[in-house]
Amino acid sequence: MNVILTRTQSTEQGTFGTFAMSDGTVFYSLELPWHDNENEISCIPTGTYLCKWIYSPKHGECYQVTNVPNRDMIEIHSANFAGDSTNGYISQLLGCIALGTSIGILNNQLAVLNSKGAISNFENKQNKQDFTLTIK
Repeated sequence: MNVILTRTQSTEQGTFGTFAMSDGTVFYSLELPWHDNENEISCIPTGTYLCKWIYSPKHGECYQVTNVPNRDMIEIHSANFAGDSTNGYISQLLGCIALGTSIGILNNQLAVLNSKGAISNFENKQNKQDFTLTIK
């Protein structure tokens, strides 16, 4: 299984894109803005990564994006916000990837919506199987 994350917009309010599964299912993705791959404040570099089902002490069972250069514990989990906190935006991510069913405004900030539902749907479809994630 290959999943393609295509980044479409990056602002101080987050990096948004689409997260397309090979069965045609598409979610919206949310990551931090790009800050030179700095730990906990940046999205990860474009590339191809193996994702594995793990138990995370922080998020429970979820997918981990492995072999990210100079980073670890990059997970795919629910969140609504990924703004640049140094500029006053809300962020619930530290380098991870969130999914949603749409993009909208919450608390006067761009966000992905219905993240818990999107994550649940994705995890059910993926059925704990490893997959390749290509980020463009």
